[in-house]
Amino acid sequence: MTRVVGSDGGVADGRDTRSRLLTAAEELFADRGSDAVSLREIGRAAGARNVIAAQYWFTDRDGLVQALLDRHAPEVEQHRHRMLDAFRDGPHADAVVGGPGADDAVHELAAALVEPLAVKLDQGAAGAGYLRTVADLLTRPVPSMAPLALDQPGGSIGRWRELLEPLLEPEAVELHRRFLTVRFVAVEMAQRARAGRDDHRLFVSQLVDAAAGLLGSRVSARTRELRAERRGGAS
Repeated sequence: MTRVVGSDGGVADGRDTRSRLLTAAEELFADRGSDAVSLREIGRAAGARNVIAAQYWFTDRDGLVQALLDRHAPEVEQHRHRMLDAFRDGPHADAVVGGPGADDAVHELAAALVEPLAVKLDQGAAGAGYLRTVADLLTRPVPSMAPLALDQPGGSIGRWRELLEPLLEPEAVELHRRFLTVRFVAVEMAQRARAGRDDHRLFVSQLVDAAAGLLGSRVSARTRELRAERRGGAS
């Protein structure tokens, strides 16, 4: 293993230093949010004497946030891909909006969104820090999509979006119902992670139901009217 000059001025294991910085970031982000913590605070919490330790390892805040996401995303991605594979091979794979099995299909896909994230609820501050960071990125005035790789080719959310599209009304697709649901789930997960609960089964089941309801709800006549009005004045 490569050994480098560590943040405390001595010889330190580089991987251990990086890992301690990420762990400190997870704990601080879980408590205060990813936008309220400085790189210097993370370095101090990790026990680094050099105040620019986090900058050394991650360059800037965006680099650290990306590294934190990358630490957790593979587990979430693999879990969701397995659930999407099961959906693809199951009895509701060919369902379409308004057709037989559509409600069950939407519910199954809602579960594929929620349950992989719910695993993080049982991972203490590390999981809570990840969930809070995801929610923070999605609730910015301009949501930060790139770090989350929501549109990454081969990513689980991209597959999820494609499988879900035939089950939604065209107007719901155009009005970004899927993103609205992703953001709703992320915020609820982050809030739950801060609550200090141990048994999440009821919460997760109810959140799947709520996400399915949001995805499958009909576009009202009033919403259609307002959408048409806006499109008519867009020129």
